[in-house]
Amino acid sequence: MGLPLALVSKLSTAARRLVLGRPFRSDAMGHTLLPKRIALPVFASDALSSVAYAPEEIFLVLSVAGLSAYTMAPWIGVAVAAVMLVVIASYRQNVHAYPSGGGDYEVVTTNLGPTAGLTVASALLVDYVLTVAVSMASAMSNIGSAVPFIAQHKVLFAVAAILLLASLNLRGIRESGTAFAIPTYAFMIGMYLMVGWGLFQIFVLGDHLQAETAGFTVKSEHGDVLGFAMVFLVARAFSSGCAALTGVEAISNGVPAFKKPKSRNAATTLLLLGAIAVSLFMGIIVLAKETGAKVVDSVDQLVGAPQGYHPKTLIAQLADAVFHGFPIGLYLIAGVTALILVLAANTAFNGFPVLGSILAQDRYLPRQLHTRGDRLAFSNGILFLAFAAIAFVVAFRAEVTALIQLYIVGVFVSFTLSQIGMVRHWTRLLRIETDATQRRRMYRSRIINAIGLLCTGAVLIVVVVTKFRAGAWIAILAMGALFGLMKLIHRHYATVSSELEARAAEQGDVVLPSRNHAIVLVSNLHLPTKRALAYARATRPDVLEAITVNVDDEEAHQLVHKWEVSDVTVPLKVIASPYREITRPILSYVQRIIKDSPRTVVTVFIPEYVVGHWWEQVLHNQSALRLKGRLLFEPNVMVTSVPWQLSSSERLKVVDEQPAPGDARRGFLS
Repeated sequence: MGLPLALVSKLSTAARRLVLGRPFRSDAMGHTLLPKRIALPVFASDALSSVAYAPEEIFLVLSVAGLSAYTMAPWIGVAVAAVMLVVIASYRQNVHAYPSGGGDYEVVTTNLGPTAGLTVASALLVDYVLTVAVSMASAMSNIGSAVPFIAQHKVLFAVAAILLLASLNLRGIRESGTAFAIPTYAFMIGMYLMVGWGLFQIFVLGDHLQAETAGFTVKSEHGDVLGFAMVFLVARAFSSGCAALTGVEAISNGVPAFKKPKSRNAATTLLLLGAIAVSLFMGIIVLAKETGAKVVDSVDQLVGAPQGYHPKTLIAQLADAVFHGFPIGLYLIAGVTALILVLAANTAFNGFPVLGSILAQDRYLPRQLHTRGDRLAFSNGILFLAFAAIAFVVAFRAEVTALIQLYIVGVFVSFTLSQIGMVRHWTRLLRIETDATQRRRMYRSRIINAIGLLCTGAVLIVVVVTKFRAGAWIAILAMGALFGLMKLIHRHYATVSSELEARAAEQGDVVLPSRNHAIVLVSNLHLPTKRALAYARATRPDVLEAITVNVDDEEAHQLVHKWEVSDVTVPLKVIASPYREITRPILSYVQRIIKDSPRTVVTVFIPEYVVGHWWEQVLHNQSALRLKGRLLFEPNVMVTSVPWQLSSSERLKVVDEQPAPGDARRGFLS
């Protein structure tokens, strides 16, 4: 009570309305359903935006072996594109078979059991967090290529961008989808213009386009790389390029957010995603090879670079080469690329809260993650994701090269287990299906998922082997820790449920106490005390007494005298306190009553002031707060606060006409 509670309530309500807008009614869920044109930028922005950094990571890894290794880039790109097409074809089977939106978690749990399902869930949750961190770090790197001030403070700007993105998502999925549709489509149009116009100039007009780094030579960091070392390097470049596949699973997880027919719309969106992402991904790699662009981890690798030269990102180099002499084109490409990288994290902001809600419903995460906020978004999940991503960005100083090593391990764990689950799903259905047409469809789907299993399983092995020492172990450790935490949470909920069921079986109906022993705590004989006595008497207890603790003999004698000459009929009992404590003597007195009469309920009435200034809260109610905290742990003890509103509290009355869906008052014993 008092100022902190009233002021926080008032300020939080005002801030919530300012940031989120007015709350939606629960029956307005149809407002959040997405058509395909909005669902594509909402759920596919991560996979689409990865074309801005996945090709660059391939060239960056290959640069370790020198310029000659760049000839491998197109073939690595083809391999990544092939895996992407296989995964998308596999996930089209998933959304048709499981339209409820559980995605990989539901598929794996249903077909492989809860332990495998929890493994997938922990992998996806970690990968969603890293998706936000990598996207924001990459965005700041691209913006920093044009604006040096941002490059010097990219951690701060990345954190600010994450908070801004979280606030947009807190307003509701439809609003964030509309906000992200324009820049996402602008990015796609801009990238197609750049790639298309660049390739047209090279292969049709015969122009010789050159990136700003085309005249430099890349020297190997370790001399000639041959044999097994080259194979390992190519495998690592392939695993880095597979970052382009992240975000594909978000559509499978978000099927419930689509308009009807949900499965068909989700499958169509997946197909569009695959076509756009693969064409842009391969187009950028080919254009980079033809323009001679170089991407290195350190400027020292560039032979011939002038003193103080700072290489731009791959996209910035390509835009400069393609739109040379037309600076507006360069700025547009740089702008939409930076923007899509910021917005790419929206895929995680839609996938993480939905998965968190499902896990909370299954009692693997706190129940607070299951509930929707003011705007029918899973607000708690959005906030948790934002702060977790900020922690990674700060810890790794927004360095894409460092964060990318932790990336994609989790998503390929979920890909692989999901495909195993789908193969088992179709096998189980084939045992009972008799219709020939349906059986042919199921056989085809099982073959697609089996191919997906082989591809994703192979990629997972490559990713773990090539990235483990470089940082993937951190992601694996985080997955293991999250898996263990969710197991403990589930065990706690199960223990509570079992305990309540066992006690219900022992006691049957709730047994009423034999007696109610009421105690009113007294520090002085004034109006708050008299009000507490009157309320306690109105509850008709079997025993009613007032008690005070003697911490000062003179004050205690004065209180007893005032009590005796007053018209109060309730007896006052004085408890001695040689060490001038208040809480322990009262606690001992209550415990003695319960010990003497185990079926008696002791109700403790505590008068409290409701104040209106922060300094008043410091001056009042401190003993009451400490005492309540101790009494709540005592069995057969009820604690009742009897408020007395001081005049200063009138100015802070909060009239909450529409309680927010996230208010604690509606949780009770969930």
